[in-house]
Amino acid sequence: MQTRPLGSTGLLVTPIGLGMAALGRPGYIDLGREADLGPDRSVEVMKRRAHEVLDAAHAAGIRYVDTARSYGLSEVFVASWADSRGLPPDAVTVGSKWGYTYVGDWRVDAPVHEVKDHSLTAFRRQLAESREVLGERLALYQIHSATLESGVLEDREVLAALAEAAAGGLVIGLSVSGPRQGEVIRRALEVEAAGLCPFREVQATWNVLEVSAGPALAEAHAAGWGVLVKEALANGRLVRGAVPPEVARIAGAHGGSADRVGLAAVLANDWVDVVLSGAVTVEQLRSNVEALSTSLEPEELERLARLAEPPEAYWTARSGLPWT
Repeated sequence: MQTRPLGSTGLLVTPIGLGMAALGRPGYIDLGREADLGPDRSVEVMKRRAHEVLDAAHAAGIRYVDTARSYGLSEVFVASWADSRGLPPDAVTVGSKWGYTYVGDWRVDAPVHEVKDHSLTAFRRQLAESREVLGERLALYQIHSATLESGVLEDREVLAALAEAAAGGLVIGLSVSGPRQGEVIRRALEVEAAGLCPFREVQATWNVLEVSAGPALAEAHAAGWGVLVKEALANGRLVRGAVPPEVARIAGAHGGSADRVGLAAVLANDWVDVVLSGAVTVEQLRSNVEALSTSLEPEELERLARLAEPPEAYWTARSGLPWT
């Protein structure tokens, strides 16, 4: 798998990255999780699984790994894996996020799994925690799910601290979620702190059911930002249960599986630098990588484009997915 620049950040990535959201904690909102992971979600079992999938990703050529403070022990799992394999800090580009704290007590049935806090105090605390775990491996640090409502893009103290971290060599970005992703991205493009915009990367949800952020992501790409896409398979809606018939038909025409079509549809956008695999098994990871050799025809992309849902409907459905 060929490496390529993440926008103008100076970081090297690969077209497919590995997301640790579903590997770093016992519960998440992906459909089919019970079948994939089974009942034993102990720390040791999840660590072993994370290492296995990281091994498979590295063997496949993946050189970007995405984690966050709120993804349970994901940072710890990534650091212990890289250390145990003797990988130098620049062998894999690692990104993490601040702004949510994991409070699930390693329980699938926890009443609350994560708590949002976009304050300056939270940034300083979580940056110190990420650096303690990841050390020099930490290359990219993002606001986790920045929104207009949280006020983080208007908080001068936080923006100044982000600018200071950027001046120290850490690439600063943001992730976005919800039906107003495009508005948040455009607001972030206008932010200025210490005479410069501190952001050089954005991570957003884009899949064939939720395409609303596409125009804003294209603008960010044109501005030199790195662009990462998460939730390319709509938290399992494109590959589990009632798979959209059009996705299934196109997958059948290519002799592959629905996951490859979903990821290939993301990669067909020229503004995408990285699409994240959310695989929790080695088999899923290997199948996801096959998206690189799945070339969708313009007519197929047009058929997939008709599946797009209104953003509000998509995000309402997502918010109703259970943690399992």
